[in-house]
Amino acid sequence: MTEQSPVVLRSCRPEDLDQVIKINEICLPENYPRSFFVEHLINFPKAFIVAETDGKIVGYVMTRVEKGFSFYGMKWVTKAHIISLAVLPQYRRRGIGTALMKKAHEGAKEYGATEIYLEVRVNNDEAIALYKKLSYEIKDVNANYYSDGEDAYIMVAHL
Repeated sequence: MTEQSPVVLRSCRPEDLDQVIKINEICLPENYPRSFFVEHLINFPKAFIVAETDGKIVGYVMTRVEKGFSFYGMKWVTKAHIISLAVLPQYRRRGIGTALMKKAHEGAKEYGATEIYLEVRVNNDEAIALYKKLSYEIKDVNANYYSDGEDAYIMVAHL
């Protein structure tokens, strides 16, 4: 058995975007234009995190922060929205996704967010288990959320 190289988590940099976009295309059916990634990198760099090993980006989490009504009651709050999380298949099951999410939570708190939410496909049991482990709870179902018509759970956690 070979020793695995350490994984470093850090804020995304402009020169990382080509690799991040490639990971998005490999791992997820939902893809965004480059300008969408650039916008989030410019506006929320503390919550746009990459996982790097051996000089290669192997995963990322892209987050934005917004104002809106709390999922926990009728009050106006600052909340974070996990837009996208992906880890290359050969690097999964190593805790990278969990570490990326925790780092995104830290970054979101720096922008004043007190809760965080995301959408996840209702049939993505592995991702749902990860989010539940991080204290997310299913708050609602967004019918036909994805372009293929699949529903999404809206999952929420306190920060």
